[in-house]
Amino acid sequence: MVRSWSLVLPFGLLAFLLAYVGEAAVVEHTFIVGNLSISQLCQTAMIITAVNGQLPGPTIEAREGDTVVVHLVNESPYDMTIHWHGIFQRGTPWADGPAMVTQCPVKPGGNYSYRFNVADQEGTLWWHAHISLLRATVYGALVIRPRGGAEAYPFSKPHCEETVLLGEWWNANVEDLDRMAFLTGNPPRNADAYTINGKPGDFYNCSNGNQTYRFQVQRNATYLLRIINAALNTPMFFKVANHSFTVVGADAAYTTPYETDVVVIAPGQTVDALMVAGAAVGLYYMAASPYDSAIPQGPPFSMTTGTAVVEYVGSAGEETPQLPSRPEYNDTDTAFRFFSNLTALVLPGKPTVPLSVDTRMFVTVGLGNSDCQPAQLLCNTSGTRLPIFSSSMNNASFVLPNSVSMLQAHYANASAGVYTRDFPDQPPVIFDYTADASDTATLKYTTKSTKVRTLRYNETVEIVLQNTRLIAKESHPMHLHGFNFFVIAQGFGNYDQATATPQFNLVNPQERNTVAVPTGGWAVIRFVANNPGMWFMHCHFDAHLDLGLGMVFEVQDGPTAETSVPPPPLDLPQC
Repeated sequence: MVRSWSLVLPFGLLAFLLAYVGEAAVVEHTFIVGNLSISQLCQTAMIITAVNGQLPGPTIEAREGDTVVVHLVNESPYDMTIHWHGIFQRGTPWADGPAMVTQCPVKPGGNYSYRFNVADQEGTLWWHAHISLLRATVYGALVIRPRGGAEAYPFSKPHCEETVLLGEWWNANVEDLDRMAFLTGNPPRNADAYTINGKPGDFYNCSNGNQTYRFQVQRNATYLLRIINAALNTPMFFKVANHSFTVVGADAAYTTPYETDVVVIAPGQTVDALMVAGAAVGLYYMAASPYDSAIPQGPPFSMTTGTAVVEYVGSAGEETPQLPSRPEYNDTDTAFRFFSNLTALVLPGKPTVPLSVDTRMFVTVGLGNSDCQPAQLLCNTSGTRLPIFSSSMNNASFVLPNSVSMLQAHYANASAGVYTRDFPDQPPVIFDYTADASDTATLKYTTKSTKVRTLRYNETVEIVLQNTRLIAKESHPMHLHGFNFFVIAQGFGNYDQATATPQFNLVNPQERNTVAVPTGGWAVIRFVANNPGMWFMHCHFDAHLDLGLGMVFEVQDGPTAETSVPPPPLDLPQC
């Protein structure tokens, strides 16, 4: 439901205001989270958690400057929160959604209304559950168009737009998988299939006709594909047979046009790409295949391909679609080429990369081991606390509080027993981060904590994110809530300031909310802490987030009420 607003004003002034705000609106939805019976991969129907009986969930469409209101009604048997991935939440930190960071979960039978503005953002974002592994089926697109509509795009207006949601599917209850992973200390098993718009496609030994999503196109028309990687743990190579793309946006930030025949997209990221339907009339597969960046070896993954069909108007509709060639699963060269070649489209009045820096941080991101905790009953059967899989940033393995959300503790100035303000700016030990010889029990060991880094309002922060060889080198998609950041450089090996600084792009670096740190490498990001609140930074592999690969920035209030955390809404869920 969309409600336009206007004021009782003289017609001329009213027309001027409406032209200025582009008829800003309140975009209102009700999300009923509940059980959905669904059959995939020719399996017996199973019950999943879904929004409004849909997989994926509903798409939210708004224009820049609109206010979005989503009434969450939790009819599922599980605690629930929704995160509006990439939305800044300026002035509305209580609506960000990560469980126990900005709110307590909505209990079964409960409800909560998320209210936020989409000012100063245009492009493709998305929403998803931010608790347990429930975002495997609780997710959807969030599209923000310019106030002036498609005519205001900084590229040629497409004939049509299509949303392409990449996901993962398990023939299992993901809540059960998550619970077992905690009890045993082992990550959950890999997905059974990859999906495009909720359907796995034609390559999973299942002939049911409803297993494949179909896009119908008109020859020579231009389509804007809004591509979202909603998978829990898998970066994807995305291709369409006999077609190429022009990337024009990423993470709801415009890019200079980039020509490519493959899109590489990590969990949490979005890419806007123009595709001209210029092939011969026929059928063509759209393919999503996994990128496995782990060296020397990561956890098992499904070596399969999720597909959809691009069907030209006028085709017989019965011929076998053409399948694109796919990169090798471990094709890091292709992944890095894509990730490192994107640059920002610098537009008048839009933010640019800060040239001065107040705080510099060097943060290791990777895997490790920690002690089995008493509540992890299935890894503690011997009576001794054995080392189990863990992950950390600067050797601090993050755990969520369990009694009150971190934002509530911050607002009440009652952090004691909830979190500590001692997240380090440097790792506690300097070592050869990417060398095989560093993979020792001593360096892998980490302890659990809930540490934050406190920032002054408007402070400019530069972070070097350094991947480590501990257990395995891997490309971690690091997501920052509440902000976009500029990716000013990235590379392989150990970060070296002397050689990296000349590579810094301080003219048009890509703007992101999620960066895929190169495997066994580093990325340098900058952002301005102009948004007071508690903002989660974490790996967007859910398996790694559960193991502790996260931390929180506590941004202090600014000098005015508008630059301070407001009081919590009256319907904020309580723990």
